[in-house]
Amino acid sequence: MKRLSTIVWAAIAFLTIASAAGAQEYTLRLHHFLPATSTIPAKGLAPWAARIEEASEGRLKIELYPSMQLGGAPPQLFDQAKDGVVDIIWTVLGYTPGRFPKSEVFETPFMVTNGQDTSRAFQEYVETYAMDEFSGVKLIAAHTHGPGLFHMKEPLNSLEDLAGTKVRGGSRIISQMLANLGAEPIGMPLPSVPEALTTGVISGTTIPWEVTTAFRISELVGTHTGFSGTNGLYTQTFALVMNEASYNGLPEDLRAIIDANSGAGLAAQFGAAMDAGDIIGRKVAQDRGNLIITLDEAETERWKRAAQPTIDNWIAQVPDGQMLYDAAKALVAKYSQ
Repeated sequence: MKRLSTIVWAAIAFLTIASAAGAQEYTLRLHHFLPATSTIPAKGLAPWAARIEEASEGRLKIELYPSMQLGGAPPQLFDQAKDGVVDIIWTVLGYTPGRFPKSEVFETPFMVTNGQDTSRAFQEYVETYAMDEFSGVKLIAAHTHGPGLFHMKEPLNSLEDLAGTKVRGGSRIISQMLANLGAEPIGMPLPSVPEALTTGVISGTTIPWEVTTAFRISELVGTHTGFSGTNGLYTQTFALVMNEASYNGLPEDLRAIIDANSGAGLAAQFGAAMDAGDIIGRKVAQDRGNLIITLDEAETERWKRAAQPTIDNWIAQVPDGQMLYDAAKALVAKYSQ
């Protein structure tokens, strides 16, 4: 009887330990470069982290660290995830020039339609053609912003008005495009833009409407120029990625929750959030009385012709460039119907 009691208590102890192990909590750190109030941090990353915690019943928590609070500079974010400095990062791929050559095709001129549709296209493109560029990390989502435009101190009514102006370019491809259009591109991460505008280092910047509110760009410039037609002048590419060891170290059920909240659906949600942010950013500029210019179809065609060498150079520099460019265009058209 005593032996039976010992066995019973041993079994209870084993089940208690197993249950405690199964209920173990995990905390992951997510690092990024924008203020917490910016569109994707507030409307994308925070809700995503909340969904993960809810689905895991509190076992998996994601702590958000905006504005490079954990140290380093924006171009270092991808390696912070790859090297395990942090668990998860969200970043602009163009902050590390030449590292994502196949993904860059989505930044080429007049590729983007809107954030949601182009993000769906970009996610499928990466999964089909560019996963090697994400070797060493767990890709959670890849996405873009909506149509990019110019925010300038002086009106930009024609291609000639851009000539010789110093304009911030957010990536290698965008800077090449600016040079082909006649501007003097100045490369810098987004957080540096307000000071550069204030001090006169640049006279304008290329960013979408949605991010102008977080950095009060409409207070620093007086004019904004966009383009006619379905496709915007440019976009930038983004990725939410996770350290492989952090992912593999989670129990199978928690990895499944991460997987269920990854991929095309999340990419589309991020793109849609940026589209909604574009509406807000434009309204802020309108309410301030800023000049908002939409170049007509004839002038837009002039910009397309001037920007074409950017596309040609990308195709020439990347293996299978023409095939990849055509595939990207086809995916954008597929999701933008």
